[in-house]
Amino acid sequence: MGPSISPLSSGVDGLDDILRGGLVTGRMYLIQGQPGTGKTLLGMHFLEEGLENNETVLFIHGEESREEILANGTAVGIDIADAEFLDLGPDSDFFTEDYSYDLVDPSDIDRDRYTQDIHDAIGEIDPNRVVIDPITQLRYVEANDHQFRKRILAFMRFLKQREVTVIATATSAPDQDYDTEIRSLSDGIVELTRGDAGRRMKAAKHRALGQMAGDHGMEIRNEGVEVYPQLIPEQHDRPFESDRVRFGIDELDDLVGGGFDRRTVTFISGPTGTGKTSTGTQLLCQAAENGLQSAIYLFEEDLQTYGHRSKSIGIPVEKLCEEGALTVTEVEPLTRSAEEFGHMVKQQVDQEGVDVVMIDGIDGYTVALQGQESKLVRKLHALTRYLRSRGVTVLITNEISEITGISRATSGDLSYIADNLMFLSYVEMDGSLRKVIGMLKKRTGGFEHTLREFEITADGIHVGEPLTGLYGILQGAPRMGDGTDSILDQ
Repeated sequence: MGPSISPLSSGVDGLDDILRGGLVTGRMYLIQGQPGTGKTLLGMHFLEEGLENNETVLFIHGEESREEILANGTAVGIDIADAEFLDLGPDSDFFTEDYSYDLVDPSDIDRDRYTQDIHDAIGEIDPNRVVIDPITQLRYVEANDHQFRKRILAFMRFLKQREVTVIATATSAPDQDYDTEIRSLSDGIVELTRGDAGRRMKAAKHRALGQMAGDHGMEIRNEGVEVYPQLIPEQHDRPFESDRVRFGIDELDDLVGGGFDRRTVTFISGPTGTGKTSTGTQLLCQAAENGLQSAIYLFEEDLQTYGHRSKSIGIPVEKLCEEGALTVTEVEPLTRSAEEFGHMVKQQVDQEGVDVVMIDGIDGYTVALQGQESKLVRKLHALTRYLRSRGVTVLITNEISEITGISRATSGDLSYIADNLMFLSYVEMDGSLRKVIGMLKKRTGGFEHTLREFEITADGIHVGEPLTGLYGILQGAPRMGDGTDSILDQ
């Protein structure tokens, strides 16, 4: 049986999760990406973690001065002032001095100086952690790629003998042969990108411990680099929850067959203005009043407008928030990745024991979060699966384009996510637009297969008796049962 491996923290919790616990002592890791993606900051977090653990750390740099590195770190709350620094860059007077070499290749002198400086520094300092930013500066003084590979191999053996853990940075250069050399020799590779989907991180390789697949969310904030791994549903031996969440309105609870079972995902679909958010809020507030911790995330409305509107129809959002049974969070547009939003929900579930979550609504979710809509929908599915695995009941509002009638259950073919599908729609009755509510799907039980008239007043939500003897309601123009007379003629 081989020696056990104790992971070493990278200094960034989310990165440790992606790397299945962290780095391995005595290995070399490559952080690769275009300029401005956060490579150096990740290295600085790595060194700061070592300093906090009373380790000796060394920063080998060549493109920025020590003062610039410290200033960049201070700007995002990283302090590595107590680290050792080895500057391999040319002195400022390099540009004014006249160097001449006789009978010797200049790269031989530079190569020997670089190698000797690094070996001397590591031998004298005896660091636990080293950052080389960037490692490609060592390539510039080698005669060819073959010599560079030999130099890196020798360097890695030297470090492993001393059990030094190394993070090296490199700017992505797939057209360069030495890029392949560095990647093949590294024990772990972390790739950073930045585009329309925001900052992203991917672990392409990690010997010994393995890594989480796929790319993950990343941000650079006031406290430095934040990483948000994709949420993976947890396996729990939980019995199916027979308890139900109810609206607290008899007619509405009758319509949905007595309420929605716990640990299910419910979609409320309908055109704009039909009352989707109010209906969902009614369910969440009733759950809160029944002792279930509830949380609402607003993507399409600000807190002030939402609170005023809920109060105007008698739904006690403000009171329940003051009591701590309900939280309402406004999600600012284009400031978060889907993974960061998922971790925000996860944190609230873990810390506050949230039982019921409402996401209002899908269109706002895909607009407010960074990334392509199709990918965001898949990540929403992953989030709902994760929440269900944690025993959380999920409610999602979804706007569809039809004003009257309903031709599909959800926008964007999202119905596969839902255990329950409720819809609201407008119909023309007596020369005016009315609202109706109904159920299309309930995986865990029965429900009424009729529609009921729906109204929101200053006294709250009112639901009428089932509409019988009519057809064409889903087309938006109800008629009597023989199909000849409009209800307007009755």
